[in-house]
Amino acid sequence: MSTRPPTPSRRALLRAMAALPASALVLGELPGLLGTAAAAAPPSGSATRYTIVPFLDSDDGTVNVYESDDATDFRLVRSSAYTPPANRIRDASVFKHTDGSYYLTYTTHTWQDVSTTIGFARSSDRVNWTFLYDYTVPIANLSRAWAPEWFVDGDGSVNVIVSCSTADNEWIFTPYVMKATDSGLTAWSSPTALSGIGANHIDTYIVRIGTTYHAFTKNETAKYIEYGTASSLTGPYTISKTGDWAGWGSYREGPSVVRLDNGAWRIFFDGYGDGTYYYSDSRDTFATWTAPKALPVISGTARHFTVVKETVPGGVTLPANVSRSFRSANYTTRYWQEQSSLLNLPVVTGSSTTAAKQASSFTVVPGLADSGAFSFRDASGNYLRHYDFRGRFDADDGTSTFAEDATFVARTGAATGSVRFESYNYPGHYLRHYDYQLRLDVTDGTDLFRQDSSFVPVSAWA
Repeated sequence: MSTRPPTPSRRALLRAMAALPASALVLGELPGLLGTAAAAAPPSGSATRYTIVPFLDSDDGTVNVYESDDATDFRLVRSSAYTPPANRIRDASVFKHTDGSYYLTYTTHTWQDVSTTIGFARSSDRVNWTFLYDYTVPIANLSRAWAPEWFVDGDGSVNVIVSCSTADNEWIFTPYVMKATDSGLTAWSSPTALSGIGANHIDTYIVRIGTTYHAFTKNETAKYIEYGTASSLTGPYTISKTGDWAGWGSYREGPSVVRLDNGAWRIFFDGYGDGTYYYSDSRDTFATWTAPKALPVISGTARHFTVVKETVPGGVTLPANVSRSFRSANYTTRYWQEQSSLLNLPVVTGSSTTAAKQASSFTVVPGLADSGAFSFRDASGNYLRHYDFRGRFDADDGTSTFAEDATFVARTGAATGSVRFESYNYPGHYLRHYDYQLRLDVTDGTDLFRQDSSFVPVSAWA
């Protein structure tokens, strides 16, 4: 059950966005990274793909590649996918350029060593990487250039935000921006300090929404991630949120922000103080955030990453306005069935009663909150929705809260032909069976969870 206040215009807004052609989307309305998909469920036959390229807690000489369709359950694509020819690779930031290639920029030395360069690598497929060059950041008396982060501005210009310190105080970092002066990303403007953020801030990550630049930056003295805004990339920024303003705790670093399919914003950050990697979501443009959760699978393994979000071919095709039954992928005699308004998973066979077959048949319709997603209607016209994290059927009350509770994003399932249904308003939570009841549970990244949350659409029993 949603606990947020209703937002009546949201359903209409998302449907309007989904109807826009790609050429109508304004880059400045999205995070400052090219290759970032718009905020809407992927169209039929397509899928959302999030890619991260973190270095390892156990090894800062190489990076792994992971991908996810929901920004929560990341799966390994390749281990040790890129090892630079010399030095180290830390704090790797990835983006997709207009040339179709993916680029990494990264810290080239360990924290103990003087580090005046940042590294660059390129890939055509996110998996096989080629070293490009190490670039000496041209700042007088430079001691360390750390945590370079890609940022693509509204005019398409490619920038790197890099945290730098000088030899007179090597642990006091200031964020600088460098703009690429050629399309091949081999030449850079002189570094310009971001005004207003101030010294002793590191890991500055920026997104642009409309004409406003939003900066998330770690205060190295206080050990909290702070937040500020500006009307220009170079500032001046006004830091308006300090301390534990978002409830994330201290000793957090490496913030990376991406927009989810439901329009919410997700921040990832490295909880280096406790060895955990976290995520947290905001539905009100960074004013409030959900309690941080540990990322399954990669928490404790991955360190400091950024995210590329794309819409790619190969997603679920599920025709709407068609009656279907849904068979469990791992309990193949069991099907969704409405029982006393609740969704359960009993055995259904050809000899089951007509009433049981009718209760196991549902009309798939475009999602009430996003027409690219799906809702499910029973024979009486009630909709499947989550309530207290339980699947149940209720009449549509016309609120945006109900619409979101009754909308599910289709993700590819664990078995051939199967589908997983992710909650629209609780990203990372899926319909899964437990004790033969359909619940809304957050993924734990295990194969068992993926199987328990996978269902095969088949011809309707009735």
